[in-house]
Order: sequence, then structure tokens, then C-alpha cells
Amino acid sequence: MDERMMEAAQTGDINLLYELILNDPYVLQRIDDVPFFHTPLHVAASAGHIEFMMEMINLKPSFARKLNQAGFSPLHLALQNNRTQGVLQLLKFDSGLVRVKGREGFTPLHHVIQTGDVDLLIKFLKVCPKAIEDVTVRNETVFHLAVKSDMFEAFQVLVGWLIRSRHESAQRWENELLSWADVDGNTVLHIAAIRNRPRVVKVLLGHLLRDQINAKNLEGLTALDIQSQYPWNERQADRIIDMLSKAGGLSASSPSLPNTSFTSIYLKSLKDKMSWNQKWETRAGRGMMCMPHEMRNAFLVVTVLIITTTFEASLNPPNKPDDSSSMKYQVSLSQDQPPLNSHTFGHKTDFNTAPIPSPSAMDVSKKDDGTSEYSLFWFYDAFTFWAALFLTVILLPSHFFSSLILLILLSFGSTFIILFDVSSWPWEHSYEFSKKNAHILLDITSIFNIVSLFILLFVVARQLLFDFAPELNSNKTYFILLPLTVYIIVLVTGTSLLL
Repeated sequence: MDERMMEAAQTGDINLLYELILNDPYVLQRIDDVPFFHTPLHVAASAGHIEFMMEMINLKPSFARKLNQAGFSPLHLALQNNRTQGVLQLLKFDSGLVRVKGREGFTPLHHVIQTGDVDLLIKFLKVCPKAIEDVTVRNETVFHLAVKSDMFEAFQVLVGWLIRSRHESAQRWENELLSWADVDGNTVLHIAAIRNRPRVVKVLLGHLLRDQINAKNLEGLTALDIQSQYPWNERQADRIIDMLSKAGGLSASSPSLPNTSFTSIYLKSLKDKMSWNQKWETRAGRGMMCMPHEMRNAFLVVTVLIITTTFEASLNPPNKPDDSSSMKYQVSLSQDQPPLNSHTFGHKTDFNTAPIPSPSAMDVSKKDDGTSEYSLFWFYDAFTFWAALFLTVILLPSHFFSSLILLILLSFGSTFIILFDVSSWPWEHSYEFSKKNAHILLDITSIFNIVSLFILLFVVARQLLFDFAPELNSNKTYFILLPLTVYIIVLVTGTSLLL
């Protein structure tokens, strides 16, 4: 770099900068063409000349991400020289600078962790939350670096921010980062055991699962093995060993610890032949993953409309057959009978046992008219309602609020069952069915409602379990088979009854 350009950057002289550009318009472009260069922005960031620094960024924004020959960006240098205001100005220009990887894969966030500057740490996580997932060339996370640097306050801030974050990837970060393994296979818990950090161990045990606590490094050692074999401080070692044991920590040689690794189990599953349901799950899963959001939203609108329509139809079921004919028959019968006189009593007529004329065939047909149609109405109405409900469940994205919606749908399904029982009761208890199959179909519909409700309850319980225990999750498409199978069986059985 030209000596006068270096002088302008070191002194923050903007006038000199433009004088140089006037003499040579390509002076900055030649610097930018070099892959790794100590640019004027690097110099100004190190010196803390904010105005010159921002002027240079306006002229050459690419300088902000360029690494010098030592592998540092301007933001790295500003941090190393404690130029806090310069750091904040660079973040205002581009918050993504927090993720620029420099020498050995260290980002500016990693540098803040190592120095223990919690104020800047909070600012960095606020402007660029995704920076928390960046790792070094040794596959170390910010949690590894915090423990290795003995920055417990920074470690506490990181964990506290992670478990409170509402970022879309926060759940995945919480599941992965605290149990992340570096190039040596050491998790953060291994590092805490090696460095004798009982406070860190206590925090980690509150967020790790048992299999994560008993993870092995590349030497085949668990955190309990490390603490037992290499104690630096016997008092702290005993404390850590006690905490690990109470949390379910085991030695690698313990018979209770499974010898089979996750990788070997996964390899075995890949070698096994796929069953028919696994093939179906794979196809359905691919379809769900490839479905555009617009298409998913359109399907959800259609299913909600179907649910609304079927429930509205349930509120206004078909009217019961008109029983006026039977009433007319009773009136005509009382008019045709002779009056009660002494002659009648003289014959000692028993009114309890005397035969009563039966109504005509036409009256019977009128009384039984509509029973088959009524059963079919409820059968297909319930069938359509539950089908749309299950499709809605399947189409809902995996999210915590989806669980709340599932609970509402479960309550809605219970309401539908109650409505069915109330509406169908007069038919079942006040009228004879002209066809026995029609009565059976109504019973099948009632059973189908109960079974569907239990399936929905099962799906809701599974989804809630996944939200609070994601490690127990299995493929969502597996649960599509159960309602689909019941759906087909009931449809075929119910339809065949009235054929």
C-alpha cells in the first residue's frame, strides 16, 4: 500500500484520501484486487478513526470482509485494539460481519467470548443470532471457547440467551450446540471435566440428556472417565464426579452404557431392506418437504372450509319423518270404535288384551321413510369431518403453536361427537329403522367417531411430547398411516352395508 495512503488511514485524514484518489482513480481498486491485503480500512479500524473508516466503507464496501495477510478482518482488528465505537459502527453497516471467519476459523464473536466482554457479546447475539452456530477449524463452538478461556460469566450469558431465544433455529441450537463435539470428540462437558469447572458442569447437567452426558470422545472416554483419571483438584474432582453420577453419568467401561454407537446403528439401518411402510413414509415425507408454502396454505384453507361445512350440516341434520299419519290413524280409530255402553261392558271386553288394528302398509312405509338416508347422512358427514380434520393435522407445520391448535382441534372433535349423539338420539329411540343395516351403520358411525377421537388424542400427545422432548421424535409421516387405515376400513364397511 502507498505510504501516503497508509498515512491517511493512520491519521484519519479524509482530505488526503480524496487527494490520492484524484491523482490515481484506481488506487483503491488495485488494493481490492489482491485477495489478502492490509487495507486502509484495516488501518483505520485499528486506530479507531471512525469517520475515515465509514468513508472508506462507502467507497469500497468489500474491504469490510477482506482479510489481511495475518488472517484478520477490520472488525477483528477493532476488537483486538479495544475500539468499541468502531466495532459498533461496523455492525451498523453490516451485522453479518460478526460471522466473518478469520485465522483458524475464529469469528469476531469468538474473540468476544475469549475476552469475556459480555456487553459486546449480548450486542453481537442481538444483531446476528446465527453467529452462535459458527465453529472454528477445530470444530469448537462458542461454548467450548468460553470454558477453555475460563469465562464463566460469558458461558452463563450464552446458555441463558440460548434457552430464551425465540429464533426459528433456537430449538435445534439448544439440542446440538451444548453437546457438540470438537475434532477430538470432546463435548463442552468433556472440556469442563478436563479443566475442572464444576460450575460449568452444574449448568450443563441441567440441559443435557443422559446419552449426551455419557457421550464418548475419540479416546473412548466419557466425562466421568476424564474427571476420574485426570483430576487437577481433588476437592473439585469429587464434586464433579458426584454431580455426574447423580445425573446418570457412567464410565465407558460400565455394562449399563450401550457399546453400540449411533453411527453403527444408523449404518445398520441403511443396509437393511426398506419395508413397505418405510417406503411410503419416505414418499410422503418428500412430498411434505417439497410442498411450497402457498400450496400448503391453500390446502389448509380447503380443509378448514370442509370442517366448517360438515359441522354446520351437523347442526341442521335432516328432519325426522312426519308422524302426522300415525296421529291421524289414532284419531280415526277412536272415532270408529263404538261408544262404551252397558252392552259393551256386558261382553266384558278386556281393553288391555283386545287386538288393535294395525295401520296400513302405506302408513308403515311413511313412518320408516328416510331412515336409510339419515344413517348415510351421518356416516358420510362424520367421515368427511374427520378426514378434513386429520388432513389439517398433517398439513400443520412443526411448531409449538401447532400443538396448541391440535389441542383446540381435539376439543372441537369432542364437540362433534356430542353433537352427533344428541342429534341422532331421537331417531334411534323414537323410530323403527326399516332396514337393520341402517341402524348398524349409525352404530358404526358412532364407533368411528370415538376411534377417530382417540387417534387425534394420540397425535396430539405425540406432538406435545416432541415439543418438550424432541429427542423422542420420529418421522411425522408414520402417523399418517393410522388414520388413513381406519378411514379406508370404515368407508368400505359402511358403504357395503347399504349396497
